[in-house]
Amino acid sequence: MKDPSSLAIFGVRGGTGVIAITTKRAKIGQTIINYNMTYGVKDLVDKIGLASATEFDSLFAEENRNNNVPTPDYSAVKGLNNTDWIDAVTRKGKFQTHNISMSGTSEKNKFNFGLGYISDEGIVIKEKLKKYLISFSDEYKINKAIKVGLNLNVSRQENPYDATWVLDAARKVMPHISAQAKTMRVRDLYGTIYDSTNVPVYSGLATALQSGGVVNPVLQVENEWDKTISRENRYVGSFFADISFLKNFNFRATWYADVSDVNRRKYNPMYYAYNPIDNLPYLYTNNATSVEENNDSYKKYQQDYIITHKKKFGEHSLTTTAGFTTFYFGGKFNYAKSTGGGVGALPIPNNPDKWYISNGFGVVGQNDASGSATEYTTVSALGRFLYSYKGKYFLNASIRDDASSRIPPKNRHQQFWAVGAAWEVTKETFMQNVKQVNYLKIKASTGVLGNQSTYGFAGNYPYYPGIRSGDQANFGTIGYIAASPAYQKNPNLQWETVNSYEVGFEAGLFGNTLRLEYNFYNKETEDMMTYIGLGSLGYDDIIQNGGVIRNWGHEVSASWNHKITKDLTLTLGGNITFMKNKVVSLAADLPGGIIIDARANNGSAEARTLPGHPIGSFYGYVVEGLYQTDLDRLVSPFAGSVGTYLNGDFKFKDVNGDGIISPDDRTVIGNPSPDFIYGGTVGLKYKRLNLDVDFGGVYGNEVFRVWGSLESPFQRVNYAAFKLDRWHGAGTSNWEPIISQGHRFNYNGSTYNIEDGSYFRIRNLQLGYDVGELVLYKAKIRGLRVFMNIQNLKTWKNNLGYTSEFGGRATAFGFDEGGGAIPRVTTFGLNLNF
Repeated sequence: MKDPSSLAIFGVRGGTGVIAITTKRAKIGQTIINYNMTYGVKDLVDKIGLASATEFDSLFAEENRNNNVPTPDYSAVKGLNNTDWIDAVTRKGKFQTHNISMSGTSEKNKFNFGLGYISDEGIVIKEKLKKYLISFSDEYKINKAIKVGLNLNVSRQENPYDATWVLDAARKVMPHISAQAKTMRVRDLYGTIYDSTNVPVYSGLATALQSGGVVNPVLQVENEWDKTISRENRYVGSFFADISFLKNFNFRATWYADVSDVNRRKYNPMYYAYNPIDNLPYLYTNNATSVEENNDSYKKYQQDYIITHKKKFGEHSLTTTAGFTTFYFGGKFNYAKSTGGGVGALPIPNNPDKWYISNGFGVVGQNDASGSATEYTTVSALGRFLYSYKGKYFLNASIRDDASSRIPPKNRHQQFWAVGAAWEVTKETFMQNVKQVNYLKIKASTGVLGNQSTYGFAGNYPYYPGIRSGDQANFGTIGYIAASPAYQKNPNLQWETVNSYEVGFEAGLFGNTLRLEYNFYNKETEDMMTYIGLGSLGYDDIIQNGGVIRNWGHEVSASWNHKITKDLTLTLGGNITFMKNKVVSLAADLPGGIIIDARANNGSAEARTLPGHPIGSFYGYVVEGLYQTDLDRLVSPFAGSVGTYLNGDFKFKDVNGDGIISPDDRTVIGNPSPDFIYGGTVGLKYKRLNLDVDFGGVYGNEVFRVWGSLESPFQRVNYAAFKLDRWHGAGTSNWEPIISQGHRFNYNGSTYNIEDGSYFRIRNLQLGYDVGELVLYKAKIRGLRVFMNIQNLKTWKNNLGYTSEFGGRATAFGFDEGGGAIPRVTTFGLNLNF
């Protein structure tokens, strides 16, 4: 649900939309046992391109010639290996799920009980998740007027080793380094004697070329993947009592709880690598072991009290609802680290029984323990009425008052409202002879929604600043360590508000075989909560309201159901959403009138939120080509204020026309938000066999590529494959610059980094078969379905990364930093009912 009239009743909880889920139950008198199972594999697709060993040698030698420096001697590893490091850290990840449930329904009771198990390997080596689930629900009718119900879901999850960094690390390693282990004799934890048996040891790096942020990911994964134990227990439940009284009234009280705790213990071992130059082992880690332990707990509680009155009088129908609801969230987080092997402490053994803070071996340093807590709550009152006349004229109105602990007392309460109307035109007499139109409803709604979200690190306490440490206070000639508020306290903070309206229609044509829906929507978010940094002006930072952002567009969806023959049916569906986003204004006190959100390499990858442009617009220089010759540089605008530049470097556009290239020539160079998103389905059913294809994509957005171009110039990484098209002499390229980490001029963010983020993807393909009743009857099986499913079968895209989809922060998203791989998932499964 997303239109104002359906969301206003949810208040702040519905500010970004609502998803409502219902569960199917058995029919009265039935008891159904269901078992479903899936098994499948995941594959890495759309692998990024990297230089091979021989290509690296050629490019590296050329880069050193460009810098007029000798090529370091790495002959000991040159030609030894040609490792594809992406292949080295990925695999076919296997997964399986098993769920069994029993459900039954009688005149008074409905219940469901289920057990589930999930085992899921990632595409990165050693990554694996396990999850166990128990679910129970029961609804009991005490009498005609009273019924009660309970829902409970319990899960225990064994979290995988954190491998989010591995793919990014793999693309940086020289292909000359081996990913295979060698068996060697190494010293034990105490460093005094050698092990009596050989152990597998993985290669370190050619440190003369690679160090400082570049690691062998296989070395680290193989030695650390099983040194983390992370378990999460979660309990989600609700209980309700439903009472009908005075014929037309109903009262329902519901209490919800969502409680989880996460315990994470990580052992940091001592282990060896071997030097690829001389093949001798060396201690890769510090001469100490340690244990880190996190204990986190989360609690969410909600209670709803809703009274509803329904009344029909003549051709009029009225439903009135009033209610009261509260919500609470609280979290507690504790961390400690115990280090062994230093002065006065023995190394902590590689034994999970000792992976606790109080293990008798390590010691906890003064700054190696911390704890924090956070909480917030909302209290709300609500009301709504739904009215219809003759079943063809509809009117609804909602109002809600929300109060949030995140907002200062004077502005704590905020009212939301919405009204909506609809007209079912096809029930009018003048439409009775229009045979091609079977259903037509015109609808519109408007209202005010709200948002209490806060800027980043202000978290749940924007009105109560945290402490900023590291300050100094001087008394006389003596300076003392001091602390100060992180920002100014602002008692005038208030809710963000969203003014929205939507108009559209729904239609069914040609015997309802064609269904259409169209909506135009418009949303304006006002009084945005904005963090304003004023330190450069000599003032404390502050959080305040200010600014307007507008989102508007069109939504169209259609479906067609056509029975070709008695046994063959074709179903088509599609939807498209056109969207525009514009910053109308920002907070008046914002320095420069803009929000700057930088990413990567000291801010060279930059997003700006500024009036007149989409939120989080990419910002930088416009590339008009490369300087080809000395004459080319002489006749072009002077760019010395940006840095030193030579032939083969970027030629930036003089945007402001002042005759020189300076930071003032930076401008908006891309929009991370698409012009439209779309999707569709094709379904073909022949008797009991069905084939369904689901596809979708986006168009018109840009991606800011950071990897392969804006990484630190002080870090030697493997070359991206597109560097083979580099400039290496006049006329050889007018886009891919000269190979050189020394040419810092090319490390300025520009249109060179901007890529087309449009893509089209076959998201899902499923082939299924429902086995006939006659085959199953003797086995007393109610139903059996077998299927094969492929997710992310194929993606057509234009950018060089693994994917075109990148999240991020509200004011900085769409940056491709070398991650985000989306696997192709092939699944085989069955669904069995007894």
